[in-house]
Amino acid sequence: MALFVIERIFAEQLGLDAATLDAVEAYNRDANLRWLFSFLSLDQKKTFCLYEARDKEALLKQASDLGLPADAITEVTELNPHMFTTGASVSGHLASF
Repeated sequence: MALFVIERIFAEQLGLDAATLDAVEAYNRDANLRWLFSFLSLDQKKTFCLYEARDKEALLKQASDLGLPADAITEVTELNPHMFTTGASVSGHLASF
């Protein structure tokens, strides 16, 4: 599974209820998608969601099927501070910088 960040821009402030979240989770389960976490902008109009998915197309289909925006989808590689302090090689991760 690859990692992707989905940028979603909402016309109005984001308002999620339990039923909507349940529907997203059910869809993700059936589509073999895993929502890891999201960041919400202070104005509550933009989210950045980290997902595990087989490909970008699966996330585009999810957005279309659920009526969610997907303004940008970017495949990413994880970097964290421990990679720089434990002596592990990060050269492969930094090739894109």
